[in-house]
Amino acid sequence: MENIDVIVDEVMKQLHLQDNSFEVEASGRHIHLSRKEINALFGEGYQLTKVKDLSQPNQFAAKERITIAGPKGSFQNVVILGPERKDSQVEVSLTDSRILGINIPVRESGDIEGTPGITLINGGRVVTLSIGLIIAKRHVHMTPASAKENGVENGQIVQVKVEGARPLIFDDVVIRVSPDFATYMHIDYDEGNACGFKRGMRGHIIKS
Repeated sequence: MENIDVIVDEVMKQLHLQDNSFEVEASGRHIHLSRKEINALFGEGYQLTKVKDLSQPNQFAAKERITIAGPKGSFQNVVILGPERKDSQVEVSLTDSRILGINIPVRESGDIEGTPGITLINGGRVVTLSIGLIIAKRHVHMTPASAKENGVENGQIVQVKVEGARPLIFDDVVIRVSPDFATYMHIDYDEGNACGFKRGMRGHIIKS
């Protein structure tokens, strides 16, 4: 039975490769930390503990969790994603922003100039970021080969139709191309709820 499941999975994978569709993933709120903030929150030289590999190569979910706090509310047990980055960045949804009480812009990951800050708490250790809080712009990570097959290039804005019980066309989706990526579309939980997200959902570009 296990062998049949493996064969079916492989056949489905090949069919999806032929139609240029890609898997869609929904991300909850999470944090990327720089060395400076890791030291401040966990101690000098502390290393994050990997507990789960993510779909993007060399990216992982860490065991460590912290609290993020805004003027009106907070969220506990927020996951940290590794490895450490040059700059700390916190990604939440629009719904989260209302609970936190902060007006948060939609930005591509890494584009944090002029964004609001937020307070990070680990027990008695507290760090207040001056910038770095964003709602992530929906995007598709693509390998160069996938980008070529789909006729798109890095930075291009497209529409993506997501198939499922509540099919939905997402506009204003940015293509991000790198040999360091695996091909997946990333949306947040607000967007996932809108399309009835389930693991394994597929999307495809319908307009460039």
